[in-house]
Amino acid sequence: MYETALDLIKKYDTIIIHRHTNPDGDALGSQIGLKELIKTNFPDKTVYIVGDKTKRYAFMEGCEPNEIVDETYTNALAIVLDTSAKFMISDDRYTLAKQTLRFDHHIYCEDICDVDVIDPTFESCCGLITQFALDCGLQFNVLAAKSLFTGMVTDSGRFRYDSANSRTFYLASVLTRQPFDPNEIYCQLYADDLSMVQLRAQYTLKITLAGDGVAYIVTTKDELDRLVAEKGVDAFGISRGMVGVMADIKGVDSWVNFTQTEQGVLCELRSKKYNINPIAVKYGGGGHAKASGATVADIPTAMQMVQDIKTLHKQGV
Repeated sequence: MYETALDLIKKYDTIIIHRHTNPDGDALGSQIGLKELIKTNFPDKTVYIVGDKTKRYAFMEGCEPNEIVDETYTNALAIVLDTSAKFMISDDRYTLAKQTLRFDHHIYCEDICDVDVIDPTFESCCGLITQFALDCGLQFNVLAAKSLFTGMVTDSGRFRYDSANSRTFYLASVLTRQPFDPNEIYCQLYADDLSMVQLRAQYTLKITLAGDGVAYIVTTKDELDRLVAEKGVDAFGISRGMVGVMADIKGVDSWVNFTQTEQGVLCELRSKKYNINPIAVKYGGGGHAKASGATVADIPTAMQMVQDIKTLHKQGV
């Protein structure tokens, strides 16, 4: 699996790296990290990263996407990272490439690339890329290690989630052999403006306990518009950014954050005990066993998702 991927990377002089839209630390970390790995070990290759820009993770060195023309894809290899579904890929021009390769740690959803390296046992795509580099004998530079470590931290919830295991800690230890300070990363990741701290406090008051160990929050389109105007946040910042306020409530094993937008209701599903991925898939989404997402048409459909999670809890699977 890794050998085939490495052979493709060796084969092409031009490589263009994609990842999912609204990138998190893992998407950006794997993208920057893989670029730096390729440039360090194959310095004659030209490597680009593409996709939408980020606000939340703009502190990450090297995250600024390249602007390239369509012709760049001619005789190039496109690599898609941290993405299980085509509609989530930022910049669909990957289809113009001569060949395509994917690295992903989500549960398989659909065929995307010519060659897939998919392993959902990894806590992060950054962990998968790190293992790939080690098994292939690739050398890390400081930025590669720092970026990959950042992605591992964000997708493992600071190594709290049960996806983190002995392999996770070993790979993190390998990365920290490079001279960077993890505390600098943590300060950037977890320090917030007072307004955001206050916003999370407000969101704790919006929590609804649905019974049977399930909680949820609903943000209507009008509420979202007001928050965008007053707080300068976006839909992604509310949807992904506020789901964690329900994570540590006693008696709550699964929770969902619903955010109504013009495109539909964004649904962020999380669980401590149960595999909620099939529910996300039922509603056109996907992700991990205990952290998935979907977009549904309206609030009534979102409430049906809550009922499905309650049924899952009653079944105890």
